[in-house]
Amino acid sequence: MEIRMIEGKTFEKLKLCIIDLLAQLDTLHAEPDNGWLDNQAVCRILSISKRSLQTFRDKGLIPYSQIGHKCFYKQEDVKEFLERNRVEVLKKHE
Repeated sequence: MEIRMIEGKTFEKLKLCIIDLLAQLDTLHAEPDNGWLDNQAVCRILSISKRSLQTFRDKGLIPYSQIGHKCFYKQEDVKEFLERNRVEVLKKHE
């Protein structure tokens, strides 16, 4: 085990930073789920690029709301988009 010594002031600053980060995490987890997703979340869910998502918007394939330059999507609309684009697989009879 390696022991490192740091100055008291440095330790206190580090401790305050950690406390601040923990508070920010608590705030993020405490936010209610409002049912809206941003571009990044939708891209992650659909495993697509931001450009592909832009194309879907341009073609009217996925509904969205826009505030300034930021787009938001209802979770239900993203689920419906996935269902509409679902490909059924036919079972082969052997």
